[in-house]
Amino acid sequence: MKTVYVTGYRPHELGIFNDKHPGIPIIKKAIENQLLTLIDTGLDWVVISGQQGVETWTAEVIHELKKQHPHLKYSVITPFLEQEKNWNEQKQQKYFTVVNQADFVTSVTKRPYEAPWQFIEKDKFIIQNTDGILLVYDEDNEGSPKYVKRLATKFAETHMYEVIEINAYDLQMVAEEMQQNNW
Repeated sequence: MKTVYVTGYRPHELGIFNDKHPGIPIIKKAIENQLLTLIDTGLDWVVISGQQGVETWTAEVIHELKKQHPHLKYSVITPFLEQEKNWNEQKQQKYFTVVNQADFVTSVTKRPYEAPWQFIEKDKFIIQNTDGILLVYDEDNEGSPKYVKRLATKFAETHMYEVIEINAYDLQMVAEEMQQNNW
C-alpha cells in the first residue's frame, strides 16, 4: 500500500473535550503502530481531510514518524475551502499547524461550505485516490465514521482497496501494552 486515508471519530464522539484526555496517547499509539506496519510494506503517503480528532492526531503522529522515516508524507484534502472558519481559536490554531506541516494541501470542491454533499464527495475522492483506509471505528459505538466505512467497504468490493480498522479491542490492547511499559 503506497497511500492510505486515515480517518475516524471526532473528539466529542469519544467524550474527549481537551488535549489532556488520557485516551489521546492510546489512540495515537494505535495509529502509529498501524502506520509503522504499513511503512514496512511501502507506505509513502497518508491522506487526511483535516478534521478534528483522529485526523489531527494522525498528523501529529506523522510529524514524529518523519524523524525516522523522512520519505513519509501527508496531504490534507479538505471537503471545501475554509472548513475551519467556524471553529474556536484553539481548534483553528491546531488546524493551521496540521496544514502548515503538510506536504500537500487542496480542497475537493474549491469553494466554501454549501451542503453536506461536500463531505461525501471528499470521502469518495480520497477513497478513489488511495490504496486503502485506516479507520478508527468500532461498530458498537456508531458515529460519523460509519458513513466513510460504508463507502470504503463498497469500493473495496470492486477494487483492490484495503480497509483496516482500529476498534475498541485494539485500543484496549494498546492501553494495556502502554501500561505494562509504564508509558
